[in-house]
Amino acid sequence: MKLLDGKKIADKKVDVLAEKVSTLNKQLALAVILVGNDSASHLYVKLKEKKAKEIGIELRKYIFNSRSDEKEILDCINFLNNDEDTQGIIVQLPLPEKFDQNKIVNSINPKKDVDGFHAENQKFFLNDEEIIYPVFPRAIMTLVKEIKFDFSKTKKAVVIGKSDVFDRVMTHALDREGFTSQFIKCDTVEDNLDLIFEADVVVSACGIPSLLKGEMFKDGATVIDGGISEIDNKTVGDVDRETCLKKNIFLSPVPNGVGPLTIACLLENVYKLGK
Repeated sequence: MKLLDGKKIADKKVDVLAEKVSTLNKQLALAVILVGNDSASHLYVKLKEKKAKEIGIELRKYIFNSRSDEKEILDCINFLNNDEDTQGIIVQLPLPEKFDQNKIVNSINPKKDVDGFHAENQKFFLNDEEIIYPVFPRAIMTLVKEIKFDFSKTKKAVVIGKSDVFDRVMTHALDREGFTSQFIKCDTVEDNLDLIFEADVVVSACGIPSLLKGEMFKDGATVIDGGISEIDNKTVGDVDRETCLKKNIFLSPVPNGVGPLTIACLLENVYKLGK
C-alpha cells in the first residue's frame, strides 16, 4: 500500500492562499449552513472553521435542526445572498431526507456558490474552466492525478456515496479525465463487489467506518477515501486501512487525505469570489 499525502499538497495551497488573503483590504467571510445532526457533517464544518481561521477567513455557522422548516433555511440563504459582508455560502451536504436538496442549493446566489453546485454554475459539465470547480471533486481529482494512468486501455472508476449531487458531479469529474465511471449507493456495496473489484479508481464518500476492505480492490487500484467519522475521538474513513497494508494499491488516508485538500480548495474559491 502506498499513501497519497493530501495534507502535504493542501499545506502548500494554504500557505499561498494565506499570503493572498493578507493582501486584501477587506475581511472575507464564508457562511456555512448546517442542518441536522449528521456527525460527519459537523466534523467537516469544525475542520473548515479551524483552517479558515488560520488563513484569515471568517467562517460563520448557521445551524438548523432536522425539525426546522425548509422556509427558515431558504430565508437564511436569502439574507446571506444580500449580505455584502458574506463572500461565500455553502450548504453542508447531505441534508436530512425531508428537505429538497436541489431547491435549497439552487437558492444560493451563484456568485456566492463556493461549492460550485448551483445550476447556473454547472458550466463545469461543459468543461468550462472559468467557473467554480466543485471543491470535493476537485480535491479528489487532485489526488487521482498523482497517479499517471495509461489511457491506452479503458480505465474504470466507481463512486460510492449517498448524495445525488455528489454522484452527478463526481462521476462527471472522472469522465472528463478519460474514465468510465459508475455510481453506487453506500447501502449496496455488498451487491456490487464485482464492480468495485474491476475499478481502477474507487472513490468513497459515505461516512461509514470500515465499509470497504482491502480484499475488495484489485492490484494497482487507486482508492480515494472521502468518508469521515469519529470513533473514540479518532477520525477514520470508509476504508479499513489495516486490511489494505499488504495490498498493492494507492490509498488516500483518513485523516490527511481528501479532507485537507477539500478545505483548501473551498477556501481558494472564497478568495476567488471575494476578490
